[in-house]
Amino acid sequence: MTPMGKTRRTMSVGLTGAALALATPLPAQAGETPTAAAGWQLTTTSTDARFRGLAAVDRATAWAAGSKGTVLRTTDAGRTWRDVSPPGAEALEFRDVEAFDARRAVVLAIGEGEASRVLRTEDGGATWTESFRNTDPRAFYDCMTFFDRRHGLAMSDPVEGKFRVLATRDGGRSWRVLPDRGMPAAQPGEAGFAASGQCLVSSGPADVWLATGGGAAARVLHSADRGLTWRAVESTIPAGEPARGVFALAFRDRGHGLAVGGDYRADQPSPRAAAVTGDAGRSWRPAAAPPPAYRSGVAWLPRGRSAALAVGPTGTDLTTDGGHTWRTVDDGSYDTVDCTRDGACWASGERGRIARWGRR
Repeated sequence: MTPMGKTRRTMSVGLTGAALALATPLPAQAGETPTAAAGWQLTTTSTDARFRGLAAVDRATAWAAGSKGTVLRTTDAGRTWRDVSPPGAEALEFRDVEAFDARRAVVLAIGEGEASRVLRTEDGGATWTESFRNTDPRAFYDCMTFFDRRHGLAMSDPVEGKFRVLATRDGGRSWRVLPDRGMPAAQPGEAGFAASGQCLVSSGPADVWLATGGGAAARVLHSADRGLTWRAVESTIPAGEPARGVFALAFRDRGHGLAVGGDYRADQPSPRAAAVTGDAGRSWRPAAAPPPAYRSGVAWLPRGRSAALAVGPTGTDLTTDGGHTWRTVDDGSYDTVDCTRDGACWASGERGRIARWGRR
């Protein structure tokens, strides 16, 4: 691990912004019409942790995981947040959380060697169990995803020239390293970005995609067999620098996906910061009108088949045509975004910011 690579994967973008509620054609919340004046509504978290991990369960329930070992949970649509952080975890950097319901969740801590860990709770965060601790100093885990309540994967930056993948068959209670025979070789300098918990995403019972940057090309790797074999395809998002590449993916089904990213450095432009696929990632097309700046998180909206949100430290962008064109609808700073099947969207980021989409 070079010092530059370490900085890139544990970056902290320091920009701030005020949430701006706008009238947009986003899906309605309960009792709203699609044309109601709506926007991100900040909730009170009483912490200054940065939340790059977010798991939206339903309209009422969401989990957030972040810096200083902080984990929060709400079961009342964000009116109150309960601190359910694992005891003694203050030195850990949580960058991903996958929640099955209001009681069961799995969090991923990132870092070199033993800093990379997985913890699990079955009682709403009252108690936690460490189910994986990385003992290989060459590994650095970035993201995880679950296909269902039992089967999931976590990915590490390359070890001996290939991305390393962990697998669980019991809901995160135990993990094993998958063989790398079906993993293509990594490019020099290539790695994942632990920016939003969305560099590894899944759709359906077996399909999973892995986003990369830092190498000569920003690639998306796809597996159709839960991580045993992979195919790598170049995206259209620029790379070539340690701070550039694909930061987040979202698939509404096994065929249709979005990629966002750019250059996370605030003083650098991010042209062509979004791409779209309609063939499970076998090919990618650049957005005709991409977001104007680096974006670290993306999520399909719960109603319809063509709307999605992308977020980053300088704003939120909306697409209503499946990712081909984007327009800025909010200037608040967020790192990640997640939406639920029953119509709720959440976003989280720096300085304890967690917001829910709703009426002004």
